[in-house]
Formats: sequence, structure tokens, C-alpha cells
Amino acid sequence: MPDASDHAVALSSDGRLWTRLSALHARVGGAMQKVLQRRADIGFSEFLALVALANAELGELHMQELEEVTQLNQSSVSRLVVRLERTGLTERRHCERDRRRVYTGITELGRAVLAEALPVYEAALSDAFGTVTGDRELGPLLAKLRD
Repeated sequence: MPDASDHAVALSSDGRLWTRLSALHARVGGAMQKVLQRRADIGFSEFLALVALANAELGELHMQELEEVTQLNQSSVSRLVVRLERTGLTERRHCERDRRRVYTGITELGRAVLAEALPVYEAALSDAFGTVTGDRELGPLLAKLRD
């Protein structure tokens, strides 16, 4: 009977690092998603979009900029923006120079929801990092990233 080690795959050091980074991201991201949804009634992508919009110069970003911030594809960002607009957290804004160019801008309600979600996010992040710190695989990686 063949041994499982007969089929082992040898990853490069970069391959192993990326695998561990992906695991760290999934673990922390999953925890953040659950806590934000449960305690602040907002999804992680919505939270990231609101943070980016609040930090943007005029409180607005173009769709491509939201794609970069949220790491979502164009279709997913379009659905995200529709959800944010429907709940009154953002609004569509047209470019003064080119009316075809549409931006998404944060509203006062969006800023208020973000202000309520921010401490939830920070506490959940601290908890998630605390949990990961004890993991023998991911703890040392997190410690290195924090340096």
C-alpha cells in the first residue's frame, strides 16, 4: 500500500510562505466577517469600502478604486455599491467634467455606521490576532508581519 508521503508535493519557500499567508488571511478575515455582520450588521467588504470612501479626499471613489480596496471583481463591486446605495450608506456622484464618469460617495449615514462599526472591527481584529498568536504555524508568521 502506498505511503501518503509518496505523493507529497514540495513547495518552494515562497510557495510555503504564500500558503501560510493565505491561511492567516482566511482565518482572520473569516472571524472579522462573522463579528462585523453579527455585531455591526455590516459585511467585511462593505466595511472596507466605507473606510476607503471615508479616507478618500472628497469622500468618493470610482468603481475601479473600490475594486482595488475590496479585492472584489467588477461585478461584485457593482453589487456591493448597489447594496450600499440601497441602505443609504453611499450615493452616486457624477464627475463635473465628464458626466459619464460615476463615483460612489459616502453619506453622513455611512459615516455614522462606520463610526459604530470601527470599534467592533478593532476589537474583533485584536481577538482574532490573539487567537492566531497561539497557533504554532501562523503565530510566528503574524509576529514577523507585526515587526
